[in-house]
Amino acid sequence: MMLNWEEYLQQLITEIGEIGRTSPDVVRGYRTLSDAGSKTNKLDGKTRELIALAVAVSLRCDGCITTHTTAAIKQGASKEEIVEALGVAISINAGAALVYSARVLDAYHAKTGQAAA
Repeated sequence: MMLNWEEYLQQLITEIGEIGRTSPDVVRGYRTLSDAGSKTNKLDGKTRELIALAVAVSLRCDGCITTHTTAAIKQGASKEEIVEALGVAISINAGAALVYSARVLDAYHAKTGQAAA
C-alpha cells in the first residue's frame, strides 16, 4: 500500500512543531541551513527542488520526498522534469554502489593480505 503523502506531511509538520517547541534552536538551525542556499539566487527555486528530490531519493527520506515534491510542483516542475532528476539520482546511486564495491574489495585485500588482481 502506498503512503498517504498529504497525511504524512501533516503528521511531520505536527511532530516537527513539537521538536521546535521543545528545542527551538534545532529547528531554527535547520531553517537557517535550508534557507541559506536560496539567498544567493544562483539557482532558481524549481532547480533547487529538483536537486532536493534527487537527494531525498538518495537518502531514502520519505519526509523529504513529500515536502520537496509539493515544493517542486509549486515551483512549476513537470512530471518529466521530476523523472529526469530522479534519473540522475538513480545513476549516481548505481555509480556510488560501484565505487563503494571497489572499497569492499580494497578492505578485503587489506584484511587478507591478498594483492588486487
